[in-house]
Amino acid sequence: MDKKLERILQRVQKPARYVGGEYNSIVKDKKDVDMRIAFCFPDTYEIGMSNIGLRILYGVYNSVDGIWCERVFAPWSDMEAEMRAAGIPLYALESGDPIKDFDMIAFSLGYEMAYTTILNMLDLAGLPVRSKDRHGLTPIVIAGGTCCYNPEPLAAFIDLFIIGEGEQVNIEVAELYRQAKKDGLTKEAFLKKAAQIDGVYIPSFYNVEFSQDGTISGITPRDGAPEKVTKRIVEDFDTSFFPVNDIVPSTEIVHDRISLELFRGCIRGCRFCQAGYVYRPVRSRSVDRLVNQAKSALTNSGYEEITLASLSSSDYRGLGDLCDGLLEWTEPRKISLALPSLRADNFSISLMEKVQKVRKSGLTFAPEAGTQRMRDVINKNVTEDDILNTARTAFEGGWNSVKLYFMLGLPTETDDDVVAIAELAEKVLYTWRQYAQNKSRGVRITVSTSCFIPKAHTPFQWEAQDTMEEYARKVALLRSSIRSKAITYNWHSPETSYAEAILSRGDRRLGDVLETVWQNGGRLESWSEFFSLDRWLDAMTQHSLSPDFYTHRERSLDEIMPWSVISDGVLENHLKKERTAAYAGMITPDCRAKCTGCGANTLVKGLKCDE
Repeated sequence: MDKKLERILQRVQKPARYVGGEYNSIVKDKKDVDMRIAFCFPDTYEIGMSNIGLRILYGVYNSVDGIWCERVFAPWSDMEAEMRAAGIPLYALESGDPIKDFDMIAFSLGYEMAYTTILNMLDLAGLPVRSKDRHGLTPIVIAGGTCCYNPEPLAAFIDLFIIGEGEQVNIEVAELYRQAKKDGLTKEAFLKKAAQIDGVYIPSFYNVEFSQDGTISGITPRDGAPEKVTKRIVEDFDTSFFPVNDIVPSTEIVHDRISLELFRGCIRGCRFCQAGYVYRPVRSRSVDRLVNQAKSALTNSGYEEITLASLSSSDYRGLGDLCDGLLEWTEPRKISLALPSLRADNFSISLMEKVQKVRKSGLTFAPEAGTQRMRDVINKNVTEDDILNTARTAFEGGWNSVKLYFMLGLPTETDDDVVAIAELAEKVLYTWRQYAQNKSRGVRITVSTSCFIPKAHTPFQWEAQDTMEEYARKVALLRSSIRSKAITYNWHSPETSYAEAILSRGDRRLGDVLETVWQNGGRLESWSEFFSLDRWLDAMTQHSLSPDFYTHRERSLDEIMPWSVISDGVLENHLKKERTAAYAGMITPDCRAKCTGCGANTLVKGLKCDE
């Protein structure tokens, strides 16, 4: 270990974040590799190491001979200060080498509030933050993840975006880079070739023009770049890579367990949910394969908990058989099984009995809205009876802790809809009083609300977000409507949601704003102690941009969106039809009940919508 690093580690919180050397981490001989990739997660070690996408792509990259992928996480403020004072550039955990010397720097983007951290990590590495100022082929800066479905706010900083799932396209880009390096190509020549790979978006190859009113008047590709960049997906998900030799973290992380990915996509059509649209269509793994992957991953890591991961785990067709197969192996070893992402309309006693065999945790459900009218608007396809029957099942089975998640500020919402959230929580409490098997333990019902943020590629992408004042008023109304001390109410910060909406709906003019926010101290802004809305508002004013233009403005259906070049495979006419259905209070059946012709199934040859 570098002597300077060794000295400063004694002065920072959680030094284990910065030393590497974990069990199952991959170290290769440098003389055997011709391409080095720094896989950067723009948040702390504890957050990044909990991310299943990072673990998958780390394994995929390192499965290729000649490629060595190493992990890089954002340092906490104390470590950053020490590194800058000591002149230690940002380095990779496996080798300790500065990442500015790597061939490729790859960022995983899952949350908009991490954008300033990306700039900070590039600067800490000793690199110019803007793409135009990094002239050579090395390093190429790329990014992938859900946020890339609107890549425009980061267009000035990222050389190349990966749109969609990365297992195959990331390797195609890496192999192209290896060849470009051998051939001595320039950065521009490499990017021109990369733009021809399906699922690759090169922002510098698109000219964006703006009207006087601030809206986009045209987006023109150049140098042979495609007019539309359609996401890449893993067609044969059953046999796709899964990290059975998972890295065992050197310190406690947020999700300290094995995450078993059941399927990708979602059969539901919740109209606010970006993930539910951009990960379509549904592709599943078989029960036998999942059981074998779980056994291997648990054996190789020593973890004592496994969670079944997907957008809606209880929609997995073979869930009962899967739980039986897992419990046959995990129960004797005292390994617990967790089932997040449960739906209130298909939670059963038999399922409940399975997940509580080793360790009983609280249950979490997301009704999203308090009235049936609002649940129909968002196409939740869950009734009040579903919710209360599920609560009864849980309470009769011995549970005494339930979390309920809702949104405030959804399109067409009224005060009656807000108050109904409190009324629904009271009904859940009454259900406990009627059916709980052990009332002496008491009950804990937690209601949490977040602020609705219109997201790209959803039927609500044209909607306006509530103002912060209106959201705060609704929070106050809901607080005053909850009268029982057995119900706890938590709510998300309206300030953070406001900034997130600016970025999630923003265009490339926000690049100047991002850089100014970073220069003024912005980084790690998903952490409340580092976030400052005033810093964002000041930067918007400095660059003559209105935050309300991005957040509180309802957009016309014919407006060119910043993300118009990007396609997730879902037809825009389908989104418009779903928006119309929302305002009419009409529900759309899930994909297994009836195909609605969204278009995403055409991405997988021969796929039927009910799979």
